[in-house]
Amino acid sequence: MSHYLVELYTPNAAWHALPVAQRQQFLGHIGSALAQLSHLGVEVLSLAETAPGIDQGSAHRFLGIWRFPTEVARDALLDGIQASGWYGYFDHVNAASSTGSADSHLAALAAA
Repeated sequence: MSHYLVELYTPNAAWHALPVAQRQQFLGHIGSALAQLSHLGVEVLSLAETAPGIDQGSAHRFLGIWRFPTEVARDALLDGIQASGWYGYFDHVNAASSTGSADSHLAALAAA
């Protein structure tokens, strides 16, 4: 069973206060760490800017969508994000789930 993580994030004042060289250095470390995740089976489905102007859109500027073979792999990514200091530079929201189906989702909604 696959596991998924959706991140929504926007640079905050601490990020905007960083000089460009420090931003580049920080992002260089992030890029290096991301390259090492493939051995855990971590898949990047999308890392992109959010589409503006959609109905009920999020105010967050960026999103990440990930797929993992296990919760352990998902938690390794979340631990790495935390350890990197990322949350100090971005207003960030995470949502995680396992694989689901329309039928089970509709049943869960009906029961909510």
